[in-house]
Amino acid sequence: MTPPNRPPVPLGQTVATPAALGLLSHPDILAALRRHAAGDWGEVDAEDRAANDRALRDGERLLSVYRSVSGDTFWVITEADRSVTTVLLPDDY
Repeated sequence: MTPPNRPPVPLGQTVATPAALGLLSHPDILAALRRHAAGDWGEVDAEDRAANDRALRDGERLLSVYRSVSGDTFWVITEADRSVTTVLLPDDY
């Protein structure tokens, strides 16, 4: 769920790992980037959700977790300086 009245997260340059590009569809990636930019962190646990909310205020790294249409889990990470957002599989980390 997207929080109301939250300014969009600057994504900077968006990149994806080769493994993510090989597994995920373009619509899966675009939907996840839209959700992440809107502050919808997907399937993160309560601790990571709170860390992301603090990171918006304090300028730290952001992590979101999503599932593709086919059920594959993947991550979206925006660096603390908001210069780069990476789409990756958990095994890529």
